[in-house]
Amino acid sequence: MSLNATPSGERKKIVFLGARNAGKSSLMNRMINQDLSVVSPVKGTTTDPVRKAMELLPAGPVVMIDTPGLDDEGDLGELRVRKALSASENADAAVFVLDGSGEDIGHQAELVAGLGQKGIPSFFAVTHSDVIRDKDSLRSSLKERAGESSVFFVSSVTGEGVEELKNAIGRALSSSDDESSLLSGLITQGDIAVLVIPIDKAAPKGRLILPQQQAIRSILDNKGVSIAVKETELESVLGILGRRVRMVITDSQIFRFVSAIVPDTIPLTSFSILMARYKGNLEEAVRGVAALKSFAGGERILISEGCTHHRQCGDIGTEKLPGWIRGFTGKDFIFEHTMGTEFPSDLSPYSLIIHCGGCMLTEHEMKTRYTKAGESSVPITNYGIAIAYLTGILERSLGLFPDVQALLDC
Repeated sequence: MSLNATPSGERKKIVFLGARNAGKSSLMNRMINQDLSVVSPVKGTTTDPVRKAMELLPAGPVVMIDTPGLDDEGDLGELRVRKALSASENADAAVFVLDGSGEDIGHQAELVAGLGQKGIPSFFAVTHSDVIRDKDSLRSSLKERAGESSVFFVSSVTGEGVEELKNAIGRALSSSDDESSLLSGLITQGDIAVLVIPIDKAAPKGRLILPQQQAIRSILDNKGVSIAVKETELESVLGILGRRVRMVITDSQIFRFVSAIVPDTIPLTSFSILMARYKGNLEEAVRGVAALKSFAGGERILISEGCTHHRQCGDIGTEKLPGWIRGFTGKDFIFEHTMGTEFPSDLSPYSLIIHCGGCMLTEHEMKTRYTKAGESSVPITNYGIAIAYLTGILERSLGLFPDVQALLDC
């Protein structure tokens, strides 16, 4: 897979934040060596987040995000500020850009000071370094506000300090990468994993969906053997391979069909369950799905997807999941849906959130959404776990994870 083909869910996000005309767009343009963001002396030129994918060594594939000014004004300005703050919530690193030529640098620092407490690498980038007279004094002043944040003096004109800032961000993101993969710790050399992949009208033409690709790559990285089949060929393949199969991984939508074919002696799980483990939210998702059994009917359920796609007849989020839930409970509910980067800031109206696996979202983005749900005391689960629960095979599908499986008895 080429660099440009690296999915957004596997890219660390670096967000540039600051007041209008602080130099965010100029700095990002200098860092990527392209005139991507529009630069103008007119305040508020950047009205929506601007994204640029690139490789930042030693971190690897990243996406840099230029944002509107945090001091924007008026009704539209308020919306732009919300967009900037939303981008900051999902950042893996933050660059707080301050205008070093202005007299209000203290006020600019106050704008971003509260954003530096997210436990992510953060950096102060003071622009117009060529006109700053007393850098040592300014550095000391900012250090008092910045805490653990590093301070860099940069110039988008001369390039001063820009490479140093890029290197520092790259090192910080690289040191936080644990090199995990979808099947880490589950596959060893020589293990055979059978992947059951339905090819129907919802399958993308000519390719596999991302979790399926990642599973194959993870198996190969761990020196295992990957065998991909359609559900109609599964029985004959298992008949040939027998006990040599280490595990079967299936698409959630055909859980029940596959479970009837796979012997109890062979562990069975789904791409969604593996994705929940990979994104760090498997335990919360298993706890969350149990809320369904206590519903009286009429509750509001949010079904959220991390990507955008054309919905077709039989769409899993808008048609299949609501139908399965109604059939399982014998009750009706109010279903609402979000896609892509949209996720409600107020989750209090909901009794349950059912999220996709999040293959197009970073681990940090998924954890942010799960944290928001927890802070609102709203249970949250994912597609695959919900489907396994609704079809009565959740316990079996968690057999590879006995510690998580034990949560079902709590």
